[in-house]
Amino acid sequence: MALYGYQEIRTPAFEATELFRRGVGEGTDIVNKEMYTFTDLGGKELTLCPELTAPVIRAYIENNMGAVTPISRLYYIDSLFRQERPQKGRLRQFHQFGAEAIGSPYPEQDVEIIALAFELCVSFAVGKVRVRLNTLGSPAHRGTYLEDLRGALTRYGDQLSELDRYRLENNPLRIFDSKDTHTQKIVAQYAPPLWDYISNEDREHFQSVRNGLEALKIPFEQDPSLVRGLDYYTRTTFEITSERLGAQDAICGGGRYDDLVEELGGKSVPAVGFATGIERLLLAAHERPKEVPLRQPLDIFLVFEPEPASATAIRLAQRLRQNGYSVVMETLRRSIKAQFREANRLGAHWTLILGGKEMAAGRVEIKEMLTGTQKTVSLESIFSSSRGYKQILKSFSL
Repeated sequence: MALYGYQEIRTPAFEATELFRRGVGEGTDIVNKEMYTFTDLGGKELTLCPELTAPVIRAYIENNMGAVTPISRLYYIDSLFRQERPQKGRLRQFHQFGAEAIGSPYPEQDVEIIALAFELCVSFAVGKVRVRLNTLGSPAHRGTYLEDLRGALTRYGDQLSELDRYRLENNPLRIFDSKDTHTQKIVAQYAPPLWDYISNEDREHFQSVRNGLEALKIPFEQDPSLVRGLDYYTRTTFEITSERLGAQDAICGGGRYDDLVEELGGKSVPAVGFATGIERLLLAAHERPKEVPLRQPLDIFLVFEPEPASATAIRLAQRLRQNGYSVVMETLRRSIKAQFREANRLGAHWTLILGGKEMAAGRVEIKEMLTGTQKTVSLESIFSSSRGYKQILKSFSL
């Protein structure tokens, strides 16, 4: 997390039950079947936390964290509770690790979160991993799809289980979560494709996410049935799976949730995140990941212009992190001047500058923030060979 510029947040073991009803959704399995809920001596209904995105957002709102910085990069490690049937990798009290990036609506932030989750899984040597990727589009365009989905599948209602008939009537998107093989066949054959209902803006956002993952050479496949099990997702959703876990092969998953902050009483602030079950991660892990010595404060802030430098900036930031440097890259598409102010606020030792001028010349500018000293390194030398990469690392007196 330090390599990506994320800081830890801790929330209580229980929250007001209404938080999960509003945030996670009344039609989800978590709220309907899995929560441990009780009434305290004051008559208040409380729930042991079954997930942590809603509590993190509640804490973000109550502590006015958006006033401190326009991007809040947060991570957590905690115990969670769900009324599960205990089995391999699925427990009633389990442990979860996750990260949330609150503040940016842009696809660069989606790519950062997915890359972070992917690198985490790879570092645990969990075998061959696969990224499943989808877009749900924006809620503003989802109403028509839900009506058409309900209409297309209602004619097969007598072939669905009681639970799936309830889902279809009350929260049609949850039909994609069904574990019933017969329901899955009906959905695969007769459900209208969600892709046909999303806006051009949502398509462009999704394509930019795909472009970013391709720039990082992260293998992925688009899965139109991936909706995830929570109601708050918008646009990007993803899961990372391991071949070592059998049929229940998901190690982690997440996505974008641009409306959740406002739904829970805050301002309209976009966000994206992921979570992984630690027990499942350890089941799939072949060996312990190597420990990375942490550098504090931040090593590098990557300043860039989205066009034409976005894909190159994403690749450069990832390569630096993989070599042990903590890097924060711009995801709000602010001006170069504003990005330098942010680098100063975060106490970065160095900034790497990729503007239009640098891209045209095929170079990156390296600036030591304390002294103002700048050096120039060719992009070709960085990406063409390991010797070239050592050249840029050698330039750092960190």
